[in-house]
Amino acid sequence: HVQLVESGGGSVQAGGSLILSCTFSGATYSRRCMAWFRQVPGKGREAVAAADADRRTIYGDFVEGRFTIDRDNARNILYLRMHDLKPEDTAMYYCAADFMDAYACYSGSSLAYEYNYRGQGTQVTVS
Repeated sequence: HVQLVESGGGSVQAGGSLILSCTFSGATYSRRCMAWFRQVPGKGREAVAAADADRRTIYGDFVEGRFTIDRDNARNILYLRMHDLKPEDTAMYYCAADFMDAYACYSGSSLAYEYNYRGQGTQVTVS
């Protein structure tokens, strides 16, 4: 069965950087749209970024060039490189995966999509 496991979260000071990883297993990875979301208690999820199988990407409006999503299709790993972190970036970050038309993945539909598979998340705290 499909499993997604995130890692790399932690506590950093404002202006700092983190690299999150999401390891995918249990099914074909390379054909799936992969995405990062974040959520804080009491609020709905917020889409961070998505990448299709050819590594074309789209980002949430708040990212403003501070985050980079990337995927290693050979190793089934999705990354989120974050820099210039702000306190408002504090959240649980989780990855999600699903089959999706490539255009839908990198054009924006992926940011509102209800994915069938997601991980448990990794906490990022910025102070």
